[in-house]
Amino acid sequence: MVVKWLMFGLFLLASACTAAWLLAPVNAESWEADSNPGLTGVFSPNTALAGVHQISMPGIGPEAIACASDGSRWTGLVDGRILRIDNNETFTEMANTGGRPLGMKFDVDGNLIVADAVKGLISINPSGAVTILADSHDGKPLLFVDDLDIDNQGRIWFSDASERYSFKETMLDFLEASRTGRLMSYDPSSGKTAVHMDGLFFANGVAMGPNKAWLLINETGTGRIHRYWIEGPRAGESEVFIKELPGTPDNVTFDGKETFWVSLPSLRRSLDVLSDKPALRQIVSALPETLQHSAASITSFVIGINLNGEVTHNLQDPAGGYHYITSAIACDDELWFGSLAMQSVARMPAFN
Repeated sequence: MVVKWLMFGLFLLASACTAAWLLAPVNAESWEADSNPGLTGVFSPNTALAGVHQISMPGIGPEAIACASDGSRWTGLVDGRILRIDNNETFTEMANTGGRPLGMKFDVDGNLIVADAVKGLISINPSGAVTILADSHDGKPLLFVDDLDIDNQGRIWFSDASERYSFKETMLDFLEASRTGRLMSYDPSSGKTAVHMDGLFFANGVAMGPNKAWLLINETGTGRIHRYWIEGPRAGESEVFIKELPGTPDNVTFDGKETFWVSLPSLRRSLDVLSDKPALRQIVSALPETLQHSAASITSFVIGINLNGEVTHNLQDPAGGYHYITSAIACDDELWFGSLAMQSVARMPAFN
């Protein structure tokens, strides 16, 4: 009798797995993960982020921070609100994109340019008026505009994380691994968009390097950061700037001197384990979203990288006090942090 019940249970399990595979919303692809050093060597655990000062926000998800010339800091929340944070740590609602603001940067005219995952690439003028700059390319909607920076000619370089899935379907993109992320640009003078890199496994953070001759773009799914040349004899070429990161790189910013700050909101291990198991990822994609997200190894982790692609700073908090950090940016004499999950931004003294 026990054997019969065991066989029946195995039959039900197999039937459930088959049904999940057939009903899966993704067409999972196999991929080969880079070596993962884990939290060893230059990535060894420490408590450098344990004492960061948090500033409460009226909502969750202040993913990115923008440094304004008047000393204020700006951020966006999950409900579309754009907030200005003044020196006394009070905040003022300046606009609402009606979408999900992610990366942001001020242009030379004082407009806040925002990568909005729902609305596309938008501009918010000093009075709070919202203008959509680009929400499509070649007649197809931009599904997941993620981060941006601006070059010497005023062109806005931005990431489109996925051509397959939207912000609310982020986990499906990771489970499918179809690599449809892109590095794009928008030219305000012509109103045209262009694709410069494609085939990226979740294109994410974008940051101009020295003299804005080249930029970095994060590839979250692989734990890699690429360099793309904008000017000079190598214009239009790209290369891997650093790889084998232990976490999934989100946003990246440049301090204008010698350090790129990269946030690593989660560790790579869950992705790596499933990289060559597309059937299993297919089944997982049919599970409720909360179960999909439970596989993520959320952490509190930021690194600094020099101009040669070497890790020079390693900031962590094993206790996860301020966690799921999606951005780190040097504003004057402080380092500011944003998070996809926290209801606060954070700051600490900058590094000399």
